[in-house]
Amino acid sequence: MKILIIGGGNMGLTYAQSFQRSHITSKEDMMILERSEQKAAELALKDIGTVYSRPEDCIESADLAIFAVKPQDSAALFENLKKLVDPQQVFLSIMAGIRIQAITEALGVRKVIRAMPNLPAQIGMGMTAFTSSDDVTRIELVMVQNLLNTTGKTVYVEKEEAIDAATAISGSGPAYVWFFMKSLMDAAREMGFSYSEAELLVSQTFRGAIELFSKSDLSCEQWIDKVCSRGGTTEAALASYRQNLVRDDIMAGAVAALARAVELGTGS
Repeated sequence: MKILIIGGGNMGLTYAQSFQRSHITSKEDMMILERSEQKAAELALKDIGTVYSRPEDCIESADLAIFAVKPQDSAALFENLKKLVDPQQVFLSIMAGIRIQAITEALGVRKVIRAMPNLPAQIGMGMTAFTSSDDVTRIELVMVQNLLNTTGKTVYVEKEEAIDAATAISGSGPAYVWFFMKSLMDAAREMGFSYSEAELLVSQTFRGAIELFSKSDLSCEQWIDKVCSRGGTTEAALASYRQNLVRDDIMAGAVAALARAVELGTGS
């Protein structure tokens, strides 16, 4: 199976490397289309596939083409590709907000899969939600899911609206976690810890909490109850969060991310 990755940025490179590490494909069957001459030269040095600068040199030979470019670049990309594509080709898009219908209409194709990964895919710990058009066969869908699974966990969703929601939760989510981690690190520094000490305290706390959660059947609320004691330090912190509506702010942030994902799909 010939795979073409359109866009050699973080996710494009992650996919090329993950697919080959898993032995699902080889560098001989991997193609990367990258318009930046500097980035194309850097990718060529990595020896992970054949790097092209012109779509007419590679798109026709691809069984699967992956759109790993910014959504703002989609209109120009589709304009360059529409006369070169084959309706039997399968297209996988990870462009935030760009809907399946927009892709099928712009390119005149029918087999489109839309997915939303996140950055931890770089270390095989990613979370990807995906869905597809009706013309994608079961075999093609399983093939793409196997590829996506090389970067972490996946979940298939029936309704495309859930992809925008996943963009707001898991797609952008790592940044929310790092924002909270940074805030705790800043608090630790204010309390007298060095930078390295603050980083260790916070990172190990997050790592341990996530491991506890993932290896048990307890809910977040139940784990919170286990840490809290009446009149204790944890209760004081949580009371402050509730008083300052931190939970509401976190939810509002996710809603803002969802709204922006929808805007991107309309070209706003």
